[in-house]
Amino acid sequence: MRARADELGRVVVHLLDNAARHAEARVAVTLTTADDGTVTLAVDDDGPGIPLEQRERVFERFVRLDDARARDAGGAGLGLAVVDTVVRATGGTIVATESPLGGARLMATFPDPAAG
Repeated sequence: MRARADELGRVVVHLLDNAARHAEARVAVTLTTADDGTVTLAVDDDGPGIPLEQRERVFERFVRLDDARARDAGGAGLGLAVVDTVVRATGGTIVATESPLGGARLMATFPDPAAG
């Protein structure tokens, strides 16, 4: 995995910020390592979730699915685009799915750090 600590820190901050902004009451973070050495960071919330047809778009620059929020409170629509850029630069993947909490799960998977 090729990424600086500050870049990975930005990934965590943006994912947590996004979850906290959309959660009703709960945010959960899970970090797992698979047998093949891949590392997965999953951030779940209990908010409204992301419609299936919008799940890939959330990682595009300036995309905000909730037009009703003021830009001051809702951000500029860059945080998840930054996450996507950093994760892909490591050779990893980022996906949006449905969370077991009922909202959204944003899951970043990174290749084996020892392999890089």
